[in-house]
Amino acid sequence: MKLKTLNYEVRDKVVYVMFATPKRLNSITEERLDDLNAVMDLAESDTTIHAMTITGEGRAFCVGDDLDLLKRAFDDLDYFGDFLRRFNDVLLRLERLEIPVVAVVNGIARAGGFELAISCDIILIADEARIGDNHTQVGVMPGGGATQRLPRRIGAQAAKELIWSARWLTGPEAAACGLAWKSVPLEQLNEACEALLAGFRDKPRAVLSIVKQTMQAGEGLSLDAGIDLEIRNFVDYTRKEASVREMVWASLKDRH
Repeated sequence: MKLKTLNYEVRDKVVYVMFATPKRLNSITEERLDDLNAVMDLAESDTTIHAMTITGEGRAFCVGDDLDLLKRAFDDLDYFGDFLRRFNDVLLRLERLEIPVVAVVNGIARAGGFELAISCDIILIADEARIGDNHTQVGVMPGGGATQRLPRRIGAQAAKELIWSARWLTGPEAAACGLAWKSVPLEQLNEACEALLAGFRDKPRAVLSIVKQTMQAGEGLSLDAGIDLEIRNFVDYTRKEASVREMVWASLKDRH
């Protein structure tokens, strides 16, 4: 499968995605959305894949919408609305993908690139990277989900401050406020990513999927309702996956 704006490789149960338009700072175009959908088609159809990573080539992870696209969009707000719906459909699909998705933020991530990162399950970021929403800096509001996802990730007050101020965060600052899972020096980013992925490769894809689905479905529920959801999913999953009992007993036998 040959794609226009990104490179990908399937290796050891992981699909590695790299945005490959560094001269455009890996900005978002219609073609990039096509390519992301194509990679997600692959991840859904190939059940040997247990995780996906997304990173950028060069000095940027992703800087948001491409300048040519923005020129057209601001001249035609109906098109802009249609594009934002399409962009959000891609992000929602990424969020609902059955497998863990890791944003490996190597450099600048702003605006739509920031929104793409926070739609991933885990953000691993380089110390040297800079990440921020930045929309209000030019007098516009977010359109790719930041007002909805960011409060869920870091809390309402912190999200409001970050969006209103349009300020940048370094990697360590992003990790400190809970936006990113971990920040490491850029030269250690790949090593840290592989260490993270090692914890996913040896787990059944089905259990990674049901845990992700249950956590997402539980957002916004009361604790009691969330526990009920977990119990229902536990029973349904254990009934459906015949290998669970054998895996549990094998593990228990190893303890003795």
